[in-house]
Amino acid sequence: MENNHTLEGRCAVVTGAAVGLGRAIADRLHEAGARIIAVDLPGMIGDVPKAWHGVGIDLATDEADAALSALASQLGMVDIVVANAGLVPPWRGMEALDRAEWDRVMRVNVWGVAATIGAFAGALQDSGHGSVIAMASINGYKAHPQQVLYTASKHAVIGVVRAAALNLGPRNIRVNALAPGPIATEALKGRVEARHQTGGPSPDEALQALASESALGRLATPGDVANAAHFLASDASGGMTGVVLPVEAGLV
Repeated sequence: MENNHTLEGRCAVVTGAAVGLGRAIADRLHEAGARIIAVDLPGMIGDVPKAWHGVGIDLATDEADAALSALASQLGMVDIVVANAGLVPPWRGMEALDRAEWDRVMRVNVWGVAATIGAFAGALQDSGHGSVIAMASINGYKAHPQQVLYTASKHAVIGVVRAAALNLGPRNIRVNALAPGPIATEALKGRVEARHQTGGPSPDEALQALASESALGRLATPGDVANAAHFLASDASGGMTGVVLPVEAGLV
């Protein structure tokens, strides 16, 4: 039987690969046989495994577009692109929005995803079975009253994915998105702790409350997200494009 989950001999570019979900996804793709090109902030590239090729690019800068294009030209052919890099801003309601914060988050979360896909389109076409996986969120199809900016950015990511799937499909490039719910990463734990310091529930209480809202009675894990990314990257999902795949343990 053909193993359509293997990534042997394939090249995967993962943005935001040094920590969190990006690191979990890159680890999983590497385990499946892919060569990893890890893109992250210049100061974080030293944290990626030596077996990977680390590239320092800050997607918030004006120089990022040229750097992505140069990397694509250098690599020549790419099979998988995971546009994962993103920012989670502090909670803010409508009356507390900050213009500079809005511009920076939208530049990374939305333009960063679109620019990454565009920069590698030619390299993905050369693969013949190119797969793009963008990091959306359940906030891409739901909303949170104190996450106006993040919600807007993730709605936009889903729009980019659906349009890119139509635009790049004729070139045999698939474009899909992952939509994680709350994942107990160090970043989430840090945000929960910060809210606790300003009067919110304890971290254990907050995480348990989130878990209780799911059908499985637990939070989805970084491993769950990485496994879903592996599926979308592989030939096992060869008939899927323009799909937003939730990974949230069945939030109700």
